[in-house]
Amino acid sequence: MRKSFYTLSGIVSSEMNRDVRGGEVFIFINQRQTIMKILHMEYAGLVIYHKKLESGRLNLPSYDENTASLIIGWDALMMMVQSVKPRTKKLQKKGNYHVIS
Repeated sequence: MRKSFYTLSGIVSSEMNRDVRGGEVFIFINQRQTIMKILHMEYAGLVIYHKKLESGRLNLPSYDENTASLIIGWDALMMMVQSVKPRTKKLQKKGNYHVIS
């Protein structure tokens, strides 16, 4: 998720066939669902909001993988940002260690 203004706006125009200057908000989420970038145009230029979770995952709405994008409302965006699902940790088997002093 190292993409910045120009790369993300290029994805919006080339892969989504949308205009980043049209007033829409574009949300990008990494594969592990721990980082979210929100791209939109304000009066003075492009703005990116970046959210990185220390733990847990973003709670994503249901998504049809056959479509290139998902249209959601402001309420759904706020629910996605605010309701983070806790990530289950995989327990590692600990061995028996003996300390010799």
